[in-house]
Amino acid sequence: MPTIDEKRVYTDNTGTETVYLASGLGVVAVAVSDDLIGEFGIAHRCTARDVATAGPLIAVATDEDVLVADREAVSAAEADSTVGAAAALTFESTGFGPAAAVGFDDGALVAGDGDGRVARTEADASISERDRTWTDVGTTGSVRAIDGGLLAAADGVYRLGPSSLTHAGLDDARDVDSEPLIAAGAGLYKLGNGWMDVLDGPVDAIDAAGPRAQAVRDGTLWVRGGEGGAERGWREESLPVDEPVGAVTHGREASYAVTEDGTFAVRLPDDEWRYRGIGVHDVVAAAV
Repeated sequence: MPTIDEKRVYTDNTGTETVYLASGLGVVAVAVSDDLIGEFGIAHRCTARDVATAGPLIAVATDEDVLVADREAVSAAEADSTVGAAAALTFESTGFGPAAAVGFDDGALVAGDGDGRVARTEADASISERDRTWTDVGTTGSVRAIDGGLLAAADGVYRLGPSSLTHAGLDDARDVDSEPLIAAGAGLYKLGNGWMDVLDGPVDAIDAAGPRAQAVRDGTLWVRGGEGGAERGWREESLPVDEPVGAVTHGREASYAVTEDGTFAVRLPDDEWRYRGIGVHDVVAAAV
């Protein structure tokens, strides 16, 4: 199995996409071409709590601050070098302080911490920490996830406004997708005539991309979609390795799942899972 090395990042960007993982080791970049897992490496060393992307921007919640990087700022020379585009990223501090979750909403970077502070700032990696302003929008229970205009917290789901938060129900919300889907301690919920339960039992992670969706219930992967699309409904999915799943995300076509023991798995629609051990444990979030 290959070892982790900051300079060992897949750099042939033609037909590839990069998956960013938030882990105790830092932000790890994994390059994938279709369902072939390429090289991987550390994009930034830190204790990463969450990671989110929007266009060229990558935001990371760490135990020291919220960091932001712009993938378009990487020069062509750096992108084609052996170091690779991911290793050449410059992550800038934003001055938020220790954070538990990050996300993007309507042109803004949004962050929350373990004490429930939620704030917004301009989603621009070129703004220096000295010149950046965070605007507090409210307080919740411990913040756990942010996606679009929704926020998951220990005391439930909140809707994000430009300058306010509105509690939207549930309890013990653990992850959120802007579809909207909510992963909570009691199950997985979708918005219908109120919050409607989809799966029972503790659900820790959720990610959706059109008809495709993945959820992690008590370490087990559940999926929606595939042949027949969303009409196929939710079903338990077996990975090629018997390890608890820690994070899920989606790319243009592929679905990604990362186990707590450091196995990275990818699957194209209606195909089999391919996987590779990357030696990174404690992965808590993933984004493309």
